Amino acid sequence: MSRITEAFKHLRADGRRGFIPYITVGDPDLDTSRALIVELARAGATLIELGVPFSDPVADGPTIQRAAERALRHGVGLVDVLRILAEARRETDVPVILFSYFNPLLQFGLERLADECVRTGVDGVLATDLVPEESADFNAVLSGRGLDQIFLVAPTTSDARLSMIAERASGFVYAVSRAGVTGAREQMSDEARRLVGRVRGVTDLPVAVGFGISTPEHVADVWAYADAAVVGSALVSEIEKHSGSPDLVSRVGEFSRSLLPH
Repeated sequence: MSRITEAFKHLRADGRRGFIPYITVGDPDLDTSRALIVELARAGATLIELGVPFSDPVADGPTIQRAAERALRHGVGLVDVLRILAEARRETDVPVILFSYFNPLLQFGLERLADECVRTGVDGVLATDLVPEESADFNAVLSGRGLDQIFLVAPTTSDARLSMIAERASGFVYAVSRAGVTGAREQMSDEARRLVGRVRGVTDLPVAVGFGISTPEHVADVWAYADAAVVGSALVSEIEKHSGSPDLVSRVGEFSRSLLPH
C-alpha cells in the first residue's frame, strides 16, 4: 500500500478530510522550499505537491507562472527538486507527489525518474499535459516501482475518458473545480460537486478538488463532498508576498493552518 493510499485510509477511518498544499520548488530558493516541505507537513498537510519549474506552464495562471519563472532564473530543475525532497525526508515522511509537465520528465528519462522517485521519497507523479490515451508506458514504469500516477479530470471530461482514467489512476483523482487555468477566485462552483459525483460513479479512489481554493470557506465547501482540498495559487501568492522576509516559512505555515476549518 502506497503512502498516499495509507494517508487517505487513515483520514477515512477518522472521518476527516485532507489538505493538499502545492509549492513551486525553487521559489524563492531551494533552502526555503526544503523548509516549507517540513513546515507544511507540520501544519497538517495530508500530502504535498511539489511543482517542477517549467518554461511553458500552460495549465497555470499568472501566480504559479511567476513562481516558475523565479525558480528557473535560479536554474532549478528536476534534479534539484528530487535532492531537496531527499533532504526534507530526514524530517518528515508526509506523502509527496511531483506536479510537472511531461517534457521535463521525458528529458530526465522515465525509468531513471521512477528509480530516483523511489530513492528520494516521491510517492506519485502528476504529469499535467500527459493525456490518458498516451499514458500506458509511463503508467507501467511508475506502477512497476509502486508509485502512484495521479490524473486530472475536469468538468469537461467525458464519461468515456473518466472511465479510462479510473482504470489507470492510483492514489487519488485530482478533480479540477472548473475549466481553465489555476488561480484563486471568489467562490467555488457547483461544477466541482457534480464532477466529484461523476468520478465516484467510476472509481473508489479518493477525490481531491483543486484550482481556485483560497479561503477556509472554500476548503469547508470542498470538504462537504470531496476527500481533500488542494491549495496552490493562494499559497504561492503568500510565498511571493513574503519573499525576502526571514519569517517566510512560519508565515506560510500560519496561513496554511488558517485555511483549515476547525
